[in-house]
Amino acid sequence: MKGKTVVVLVNDPGNAGNDTTLFNGKAMTYYGRWTYKYEEAARHGAAGLLIVHDTKPAAYPWSVVLSGATSPKLRAQTANKGADKCAIEGWLTLDAAKKLFQAAGQNYDQLYTAANTKGFRARPLGGLTLTGSILNTMRSQTSRNVLAVLPGTTRPEEYIIYSAHWDHFGVGKAIAGDSIYNGAVDDGTGLAALLSIAEAFQQAKAKPQRSIVFLAVTGEEQGLLGSAYYAQHPPFPLNKTVADLNMDMLWPYGEMKDLTVIGYGQSELEDYARAAAKEQDRYVLPDQTPETGMFYRSDHFSFAHVGVPSLYASGGFESRSGGKEAIARQRQNYTTNMYHKPADQFDPSWNLSGIAQDAQLYFRVGQRLASENTFPQWRAGSEFKGARDKGMSGQ
Repeated sequence: MKGKTVVVLVNDPGNAGNDTTLFNGKAMTYYGRWTYKYEEAARHGAAGLLIVHDTKPAAYPWSVVLSGATSPKLRAQTANKGADKCAIEGWLTLDAAKKLFQAAGQNYDQLYTAANTKGFRARPLGGLTLTGSILNTMRSQTSRNVLAVLPGTTRPEEYIIYSAHWDHFGVGKAIAGDSIYNGAVDDGTGLAALLSIAEAFQQAKAKPQRSIVFLAVTGEEQGLLGSAYYAQHPPFPLNKTVADLNMDMLWPYGEMKDLTVIGYGQSELEDYARAAAKEQDRYVLPDQTPETGMFYRSDHFSFAHVGVPSLYASGGFESRSGGKEAIARQRQNYTTNMYHKPADQFDPSWNLSGIAQDAQLYFRVGQRLASENTFPQWRAGSEFKGARDKGMSGQ
């Protein structure tokens, strides 16, 4: 790939068909994430990488790509100041990709089918070259994670982390005259829950036996930068970190009957979540859209990546008052019209009882973890189990 510009599809090969043995079937893996594709292209020496955007496998419309591209991009500082990255990282609309393939004498639909079949090898877009230049202005700045600790009473050297991200997109391209990207749901709701849980622990008569870390991370929208920095530079030992309980995008549409666990089947934390849900007369639901790769798209993944069992769950598929259809319409409206747009702003008509419900559940999970002397485990077959086992053994 050295010196070449690579065109790739979004998501995993298994996403397109019914072959459950290809990657993880329709469920996205880490390898389907756009961040991983940039990393892999750079490792192979590519000059550029262009990802073909297709709304269904991407799980978001082209407008989401645009909203992220019209403001400065943030990266973690490296010694070589990003010189190991591809010179060009970008996206193509599906229509533009089809025209590109046609110009190379190739049929996009045929190649799409071939690329989603086991044994496919990359093919050259014969006769096409890419010439371009980009003028970048670079500057260094500091953006901080914010952390508070409530020391444990009997095992203060063991830690339970509650995480939520405080960043969004700031001021960007105006849509309908509004250029302020508030991020009220994503992730003002999670941050509100984090602060409420901290207050509940502080006011509780029985103080936690293990230390509780309240972590508001930065740079989530830029690629989980803040949580990744914490995981790579942990202020508290990872082999003494019991779990990460992450809150991102809690739905302001009233109480839910379900508790949907993203990445269901990964760890024993699901058992803790199920017990807490039962107290609220709720049932646990596996991730209903695993093809969107949500397990790899929020800050809990940074902790999972280094072996710390992580929970990412919320109600969102069956409303107590409106059933499944009502919440489906509300979620779809949010994804289409509000997600990563200025319209994601506080609405006084929101019903926040569901967010309070999720925060109470997370509080109960943390209370139980804090009262135990065992560590929850990854389940057999989890891709994160090896990192945890290695870390806990001191290797």
